[in-house]
Formats: sequence, C-alpha cells, structure tokens
Amino acid sequence: ASTPATMAHRCRRGASNPSLTVQVSHRRAPGPLNLLVDSTGIKFLGDGEWLARKHGTHRRRQYRKVHLAMDTATGDIRAVESTSSREGDSPALPDLLNQIPADEQIGTVTGDGAFDTRRCHTAILHRGGTAVIPIRRNGRLWKEDCPAARARNDILRATRRFGRANWKHWSGYHVRSRIEAKMRCLKSFGERIASRDPDRQTAEVHIRVALMNRFNALGTAEIERLA
Repeated sequence: ASTPATMAHRCRRGASNPSLTVQVSHRRAPGPLNLLVDSTGIKFLGDGEWLARKHGTHRRRQYRKVHLAMDTATGDIRAVESTSSREGDSPALPDLLNQIPADEQIGTVTGDGAFDTRRCHTAILHRGGTAVIPIRRNGRLWKEDCPAARARNDILRATRRFGRANWKHWSGYHVRSRIEAKMRCLKSFGERIASRDPDRQTAEVHIRVALMNRFNALGTAEIERLA
C-alpha cells in the first residue's frame, strides 16, 4: 500500500505567494529496507547565464547534482537530495538516510566506490544497515578504531581473498544497475531543469520523483528468461 513519504519539499515563491509543497508517496514492502544509492548531474540555467543569454554572450551551463536512494523491493525512490555540482556523493548519504523513518529497519545500502568513506560507513552502521560498497582501487586497511572501520576492512579482506569480481557477485552488488536505470528515468523528463532559484530547482526534482514513483506504482514490466 502507498504511504506518504517523508520527502516533503517546501518552496517559497516570494513573500506574497504561497509555498509549494511536493509530497512524494511510496510503497513500503515487508522486511528490512534495502537501498541503492547513486547521483547524476542535471543542467540548469543560472542567473549569470540567463543575463549572458539575454545580452547575446555565451556561458557554459551549470549543473546541480541529484542524489537518489531507491528501494530494491518496490523500485520506489525513498530519499532525494539536491546539491551543487561541486559536492561529492559521500556527503549526501547521511542526509538520504535521515529521510528514512527512524522506526524503519535498513538492511543494506549499496553504492559505488565514491561512498567508501568513514562518513558513509558510519552513517550506514548507525542505522543498523550493512554497506555493500566496493573498496576503491587503491584502498588500504583503516585503523580499526570504530565498528564502521572494522566492517569496511572486512569488505577489503574479502575482496583481497576472493577477488573483486567474486565479492561483487557474492554481495549482490550488481543489482546497483537498477538505480542507474532509474537515473535515466529521471532524465527522461528532460536533460535540464527550468528554474533558476535553488528552492524551485529542488521542488522541480521532487516533482519528477513523485511522478516516477506514481508511474512505478501503476505497474512494472515482468521479464522472463526464455530457454
């Protein structure tokens, strides 16, 4: 059944105009919540670029970064963050996890090597989850001064012992391709966002996510392998 998500973005359109609230619904499957996390860049026309275009000069288009967390069981987006293009992926993960209700158990959080940081492993473990994050190519053992470091080092030891490809297969890491497909769905609404104000840009992203979850709830294709 659909339940109202905690993602409710309020956008101010001016002192004399009412706020815009975007409520994103999602379905909640039984059992622990297994999340896939990723990010993508969305183009937007900044104020400086708008003035440059108005006066006939050319400037490079700017980007905002959209971070998503998807439920593997339902395919719904459960959390979304918008940051500047200068922000990395790892700083956004704790904010994504904070959008998940505290009473909802998190099973696994799967992301690429960009999330192989102390901040991310600590945030995941704090929510009782298990990180499915490959170690960076030049990754070394961390000083085991906290549970998060020990959990991360276990991944590194398993990778060294069994091989990177075997660890990905054993851990189920390849399911991450589903969030990459969801990013393409996000961009199917357009390669850029129209608003120039940051609050309105975030609201526009939330509207896209709300539509994606709504379309997803209507039904998804079932794929069967033929011999």
